[in-house]
Amino acid sequence: MFLHKLNPSIKALTVIVAVIGLALIFDPITPLLFSIWTIVFTFLFGKVNIKYYLLFLLPFMIISLGMLWTTIAFSDAPEHPAQTIHLLLWEIPEEDIVAALSLVFRMFAFATLSLLFIFTTDMVHFILSLMQQCKLPPKLAYGVLAGYRFLPLMKDEFNQIQEAHQVRGVKRTKKVRESIKQYRRFMIPLLAGAIRKAERTAVAMESKGFTGEKDRNFYRRFTVKSIDWIFLIVTLTALIAIAYVSNVLGYFSWYNGQF
Repeated sequence: MFLHKLNPSIKALTVIVAVIGLALIFDPITPLLFSIWTIVFTFLFGKVNIKYYLLFLLPFMIISLGMLWTTIAFSDAPEHPAQTIHLLLWEIPEEDIVAALSLVFRMFAFATLSLLFIFTTDMVHFILSLMQQCKLPPKLAYGVLAGYRFLPLMKDEFNQIQEAHQVRGVKRTKKVRESIKQYRRFMIPLLAGAIRKAERTAVAMESKGFTGEKDRNFYRRFTVKSIDWIFLIVTLTALIAIAYVSNVLGYFSWYNGQF
């Protein structure tokens, strides 16, 4: 798919620029329309499992609802208190509603951009691209890659430790305090195993001639193509067009120190 073939560094740059642009805008319509555009673009040009996408999006939706309520409940005194909106049994100042929705939809837009990057980018390719296009030091990059590779191994080792405790007669408990004590017993062997793996990885990298020098050859080469810049231009054009539509509707507003 189109999004999966893009250069990860340019894709990350596009997301960062779009986030900065949205951070300078403070109205409810612009981030809402841009969120819809981002979701549609993700599913049209990316191979994304809708079930996992909604599962990752759910926490952001819950946080958004909580932020909506807290922003309305603890907002400052409005400049025009006479302009109100009736919501169920409450009469809420219109300024508070607009400000709360602007904050919520802006965070939602950040979430959809982040999910576009996460679901269409291989993290290993991203690190390699950062080394080749952004000159990230290899020592730092390969350290991050090693830690990323260790995560599945840590999960398997944790399951093995749990099973070993059960074989020795240590049963799982439903009490919070006892559960904390059990997890503390798991931490020491997990930490010891992580240290052993790190030492073995360091020895293996050194034995194969890894010195951390920036001038090195890569088995996987990443280049910046015209299609990468087209993606950047299309995304920013969409944001500008949506901001123009929001301005025509009378909702567009720059961030001016609200809250």
